[in-house]
Order: sequence, then C-alpha cells, then structure tokens
Amino acid sequence: MKQRDDQLSQGWVQIVRTLAINTPGGTQKMNCANTEGAFRIIQSIPSPKAEPFKKWLAKTGYERVQEIENPELAQERMKQLYEQKGYSKTWIDKRLRGIAIRQDLTDEWQKRGIENQEDFSILTAEISKATFGMTPLEYKKFKGLTKENLRDHMNDLELIFTMLGEASTAELERVNNPTTFTAHQKTARDGGKVASKAKLELERKTKRKITTPQNYLGTPQNQKKIENQHP
Repeated sequence: MKQRDDQLSQGWVQIVRTLAINTPGGTQKMNCANTEGAFRIIQSIPSPKAEPFKKWLAKTGYERVQEIENPELAQERMKQLYEQKGYSKTWIDKRLRGIAIRQDLTDEWQKRGIENQEDFSILTAEISKATFGMTPLEYKKFKGLTKENLRDHMNDLELIFTMLGEASTAELERVNNPTTFTAHQKTARDGGKVASKAKLELERKTKRKITTPQNYLGTPQNQKKIENQHP
C-alpha cells in the first residue's frame, strides 16, 4: 500500500506506529494504527471487499457536512444512536439536556479565560467531588468502567444531579465572575455543594443512595432493566 499510494507513504510514520505488543508467543513489535489511521489505510485498499467500508466512510463524511449546515440533525442522529443502544426516550432527553448544560458551563469558563482541556477536567472534578464525593475517574472505577463515557452509564437521578451541579456552577460563574483559577475552583465546589445538598435531602427521604455502581454495559435488555433500578 505504501508503494501504491504516494500520499500514504509520505505520512506513514504519523499513521502507523511500531509498538511492542504482548502476544501468546511473547512480546512482538507490530505495526499499529488508531481509528483515524485505519480509516486512511482503508481508503488505499484496492480490493472490492473494502468498498462497503469506503461507502460507509463517504456516507459518514456527508452526514457530518449536513450536521455542520444544520446542527439539529446532529442531535437527531444522537437520539437515534442512543435508542439503538437500548436507552429509553426519557433517559435520552435528560442526557441531551445535560449536554446543553455542560456546553453552557464551558462557555462561561471560556469567557473567563479557561481554555485548556486539563483545566476543564480539574474544574469538572471539583464539581463532581462536591456533588457525589467522587471525581469522575473515581466514579468510573466505582461503576466498573474503563474508557467508556461516564455519563452514558448514569441513571436518571445521577444525570439530574450532575446537571444541577453544573448548572449551579455556571450561574455562580455569572454572578461571581471569578478572575483566578483558584476562584474558579471555589466556584465549582460551591456549585457542586448545591447539588450535594439536594442529593442528600432526597437520599434522607427515600433512604436510598443516589450513586450506584450499576452501569449500561451489556445488552439493551439489561440496559433498560438497570435504568430503573436504584440500590
């Protein structure tokens, strides 16, 4: 493929890396590519067997162009993807609302000079720790997750209190207008505490914990069952 495709050959070291991989026969050096790199390689395969993948890539690219022109299409496709995975419509509505609230919060941070992804992660961890007593990383371990998206494995109430913590932080950002990172951290903790107080009150009255180790891994049938369960 490197010989047939000059452009692929020129960018080969960026697309394909040699990594040491553990195999049953011991550690071996292998050519490896990430998802983006694999798609680029597929484009260079002349075999008819690769044609379905090429058509899928073209269709996906076309859909992305459509979404840029009409962002509502992206939301509709997102709903369809969640439905195909077995999530209920009520859960999907909350998940999408949570995305909008999260965007509002990041907008407020960016207005005040927070642009680094690491800083976003630190502030998000402050909100989560104040709300649930766990950082997102700790929460993922609690649910037995690795690289999965944490919020895709929250039940309705977990999503609701996540939204409350972030919406409260966004409002406090607008009111307090923090100018230092330390002040942003305090605002994030204060926003999380608002959600924490509401969560603790509900737990007191229901005598049930909001945070749960249950997740949406597995079949759609299990997903629907887990969604309605609380420990």
